[in-house]
Amino acid sequence: MTQVATHPPQAEPAVPVERAGPARRGRHRYARAVAVFVAPFAILFLLFYVVPIGYAVVQSLYVVQRTGTYGPAQEVFGGLAQYRLVFSDGPFWASVGRMLAFGAVQVPIMLGIALALALLLDSGLVTGRRFFRLAFFVPYAVPGVVAAIMWGFLYSPNLSPLKPITSAVDLLSADTVLWSIANVVTWVYVGYNMLIIYSALMSIPTEMYEAARLDGAGRLRIAWSIKIPLVMPAIVLTTVFSIIGTLQLLSEPQVFRSFSSAVSSTYTPNMTVFSMSAIPNFNLAAAFSVVLALTTFVLSFAFLKATQRKGIQ
Repeated sequence: MTQVATHPPQAEPAVPVERAGPARRGRHRYARAVAVFVAPFAILFLLFYVVPIGYAVVQSLYVVQRTGTYGPAQEVFGGLAQYRLVFSDGPFWASVGRMLAFGAVQVPIMLGIALALALLLDSGLVTGRRFFRLAFFVPYAVPGVVAAIMWGFLYSPNLSPLKPITSAVDLLSADTVLWSIANVVTWVYVGYNMLIIYSALMSIPTEMYEAARLDGAGRLRIAWSIKIPLVMPAIVLTTVFSIIGTLQLLSEPQVFRSFSSAVSSTYTPNMTVFSMSAIPNFNLAAAFSVVLALTTFVLSFAFLKATQRKGIQ
């Protein structure tokens, strides 16, 4: 008999099973860690920023109607009716123009002083820098209402200890009260902006200063050619903050209403919103708020684009 050779069946090659390697597990852990740290900010940002903006937009699309003279008030959808009232409101746009003039003068002066103080602290010419950093920042720690009351008494001719000045110049008149308020805002926020710029100066490597000194550059040359260009992002940031704060000015002029009759209830855009909500007309106040927010966004975005274009050139 012929014997047939038999061979054991060959096993099929095993298909490799994909397993999460250390790199993939590390990415998952990193993503979870980021989510844990970002979640508190995201939740607060959603609850106290996005939701109120959305609510204001919805409220601005409604109008209040009454059935008869003494009928109950009802909110009905009015479309853009409130926005037509906003764009035809002369005092509101006059207040926007007033704040633009305010910012065109006050913001450069404030940031110029803040930059000068930051450069002075960083120059090494001042002893006791910790004391002066705190001293410059202290006005920002004073609430805006308290600062406005304090300066209001200093400006009042009958109450001020500076009577030779207040009797010669009426700092609360219609021609000067805006710049008196600008002085208060400058006094409060110079230290805040100074700290931002000073922090940017502290991050510049000292090797750059040493190389400049070896090339014969003095302190002024180093400040102008090295320090100021390198802290320009911080200056742009403080300028954007200042633009936003200018159009949102409320506490100081609201307090000055008790010192000067030149400050009306619509002196600033935010005062217009506040007075409209006190009537109360919340729907029109919401429309004012939305338009003011869009105006602030457009101005801030335009400034950022202008500075970016200048930097590219």
